[in-house]
This record gives sequence, structure tokens and C-alpha cells, in this order.
Amino acid sequence: MEHGKSFYTKLLILRYRLLGIEQYIIDQDREYTKMCKQLEGTLIKIGGGSKTYINIFDIREESLEEGQNGYLATKITKLIGFFNLIFGNMNEEEKAILEEKLIELYKTKGITFQDESLLKKTNKISIKPIFKESKEMPIMQDFYELLGKDKKTIQMQTKLIPFVKGSLSFFNHYTNVELKNKLIIADVYELGEENLKYGMYICVELFWDKIKKDRNIKKAIYLDEIWRLIGVTSNKNVASFIYKIFKTIRKYGGSGVAITQDISDLFSLDKGTYGRSIINNSEIKTFFSLEEENIQLLAQYTNLSEKEKIEIKSLKRGECIMFVGAEHILTKIECSQEEKNIIE
Repeated sequence: MEHGKSFYTKLLILRYRLLGIEQYIIDQDREYTKMCKQLEGTLIKIGGGSKTYINIFDIREESLEEGQNGYLATKITKLIGFFNLIFGNMNEEEKAILEEKLIELYKTKGITFQDESLLKKTNKISIKPIFKESKEMPIMQDFYELLGKDKKTIQMQTKLIPFVKGSLSFFNHYTNVELKNKLIIADVYELGEENLKYGMYICVELFWDKIKKDRNIKKAIYLDEIWRLIGVTSNKNVASFIYKIFKTIRKYGGSGVAITQDISDLFSLDKGTYGRSIINNSEIKTFFSLEEENIQLLAQYTNLSEKEKIEIKSLKRGECIMFVGAEHILTKIECSQEEKNIIE
């Protein structure tokens, strides 16, 4: 049974599920929905018709490891990355104004740079302080109204109209999804080409918090069509956040799976800096058959020998070359009939 990139990814997910490994998948093409059902995973849908919401302004308890501090500062850095996607690449002055407004926004909810401000005030005596929930965080509407109070930020406010009153108003909700499952798939298919990056960013941030929760638990994150986050349609703030995940995920007991079909898009931002960094930080690189043009491009960023270029070009369906350290292994992807039935 011979298969390609998609089948191989699904086979990994299926086998990791059997091993009890936590898995987080961002699904842009609705490729994993049926499989999610088969494997009793949790499906989060982000889009116009969905009833599942994630609030970008959530500060989660697991976003910092035990002993670390600086919840709000960490969150603001991520939010600047997200709003860069909406407002376009901002200069230093605009970023400073945005940061000032975000600090002001959280202050309206009683949240400051003091980490204790994120704990609930309660009369009950409890051993462990209780962390604030999504309902106690700001939402997009709050930010929209705040930006409207200052002449300097009217333009920013205007760009948020679709997110508050328009076609993207599903971003203007408190989080309402339970995330206890070991297999979580975020379906961002309905967002369409233009708005995919917003949904992807929100889901990556959510999954990254979950990955950092416990270093002793094995987990994996899958980013299909990763070029959307590190390619020319993205920006340096977002790309560096994604690169940080791939660079540090191993120390959290995790593995990052970056999947792409188009090599040129992978290296399109900032002269290929981020694509190259992710490839260089990958312990295992798996190449399925590629066209000549993509092979030449790949050779610029990896140490492909002439022999390997010929091998990659002549790979049959279901075959791949795996680079594991200095070893380059020709591999055939095979599965049982039962696995095939579940996947297909």
C-alpha cells in the first residue's frame, strides 16, 4: 500500500494516539475531521458557522511554567504578533502605542504586571489559589471600544470592525471549549485564504500553552501548510514565535511536525531565514517525491548531494527519504489494512 505526505501524517497521528501521546493538529483543509471522530478526539471549529470559540485575550495558567513569572508581559508579546497580522507590519512607535493600549485594556479587568492580579479573590480558604477564567478576561469588543477613545488609535479601531461587528465576529467571544482530550484538532477550513492566518495563530498559541504544561508528558503539534505562518504572507513576529516552538519544543517533551508541499513558499520570508531555521532544528526530515525546481531550491538550504537529488526526484508514491542526523535513509511507508480503513 503506497501513500504520500497526507497519509503518512495520518498514520503518525493514529500510531501516536495508540501510544497515548498528546497531539494537537491545525487542519486547514478539513483533512482530519473524520479521523478525529474515529479516534474520539476533540474537534474545535473556527469560522462563521461554528459554535466553538477561543478568546485571543485569554491568559492561561499554563502559559508560564512553575517558578516563572511575567504572565502579562508574555501575553502582550504574543498579542503584538497577532495584531501585526491585522494591522500590517507596524513600526516601533505603533508597536509602543499598541502595547500601551493592551496594558490599559487588561487594567480595566484588574489584571496588571503583578501575577497575583490573575488570581481570583475568594473568601474560601483553598490550598492552591484559583486562576481567573476566560469570562474574566477582555474580549475583542472591549479592545475595540478602548481604541475608539484615542485619536491615535482610531485607524486601528477601524481595522477591527470585521472582528467585532462583521464577518469575523466569531473572534469576539469568550473561550467555550473543553480541552482535556489527548487528541485535539483545530479545523480552520471555513476561514478562507485571507483569514486563515488569524485562526492558525490563535490555535498555535493555545496549543503551545498546553504543550508547556507538563514536561514529563509526551506530546506533538502538527502544523500543516506551515508556510502560511513563516512565509511571505506572514510577518517576522509570527514567524519568530513559530520558530521558537520548533527550537524549544523538545525540552517540553514534545515534537513539532511541520508539513508543507511548496518549498518556495517556505523560504519566502526574510530570505528564507525562518524556513531554514526550522529545517536545521528538525531532528528528522522526511522528503517525498519533488519536482526538479523544488529540489534545486531545497539544495540551497540543506546539504543535498547530487545522488540524493536524483533519489528524491525518482521516489515512487509511498516512498520517502528520511534525514536522521547524518544518516539518509530510503524508506517505504507501509500500514496494515486496519490502519488504512481508519485513515481512509
